[in-house]
Amino acid sequence: MATVTTQPAQRRAPKTGRFSSSVVKKTVMAVSGIIMILYLIAHMIGNLHAFQGADEFNGYSHWLRTIGEPAVPEQTTLWIIRVVMLTAVVSHFWAAISLWRQARRARPVPYVTKKRVQQSFASRTVRWGGIILALFIVWHILDLTFGVVNPAGTGTTPYDRMIASFSNIPITLFYVVSMLILAWHIRHGIFAATQTLGQTNKKRERAVNGIAYLISGLIGIGFVIVPLSVAFGLID
Repeated sequence: MATVTTQPAQRRAPKTGRFSSSVVKKTVMAVSGIIMILYLIAHMIGNLHAFQGADEFNGYSHWLRTIGEPAVPEQTTLWIIRVVMLTAVVSHFWAAISLWRQARRARPVPYVTKKRVQQSFASRTVRWGGIILALFIVWHILDLTFGVVNPAGTGTTPYDRMIASFSNIPITLFYVVSMLILAWHIRHGIFAATQTLGQTNKKRERAVNGIAYLISGLIGIGFVIVPLSVAFGLID
C-alpha cells in the first residue's frame, strides 16, 4: 500500500506593522463585540414595548430621540449611540477580515493532502453569518428606521412600520432567520472574546460556554418573539 506524504507550505513572516498584530485585532473584535451585545440587549428590551400597544411603542421611540433634553438638542444622544455602534461594527468587520486575510497569507499554498480540522459549526459558519448580518443591518435600517423599503412607506409611525413589515411573511422569515444567525454568532463570539481577553481557562470553559448559550438564547428569543407575534396576530 502506497504511503501518502504531505509537505506543508512555507509560511510567510508575519507583518510587524502597527495594526498587524493578531492579538490587537482579536482584542478589537472582542471589545467591539461586547459593545454590540450590550446594545443588542438594550435594543431587544426596547422592542418588547410592542406588547404594550402602539402608544407605548411610539412613546419609547420618541423618548430615544429626546434623551438628554433640554441639556442637549434633540437626537444628540441618539446620534452618539449611532456613531459608537457604527464604529464598533466597522471595527469588528475590519478585524475579522484582516485576521482572515492574515491567516491566508500565513499559508499561501495548501497541503498536498488536506486534513480536516475539527471545528464547531459556529466557527465554520461565523464568516458567512457575519456577511448575512451585515446585509440584515442595512435592510433593517432602511426598513424600520427610515421606512424606505417598508410596506407602509415613509412618514409613518415606528409601530405602523413594524406591523406592516412583520405582516409580510417573507420579510418576517428573513428577520427570524437573521436573528437565529445572530444568536449563534453571539454564542461563538462570547466564548472567543473571553479567551482573547484571558477570562477563561479549562476550569471555566464549561461555565463560560453555558453563559454564552444563555445570553445568545435570550437575545435570539427576545428578537424573534415580536415579529412572530405580529405574524400570528398576537400584536396588531
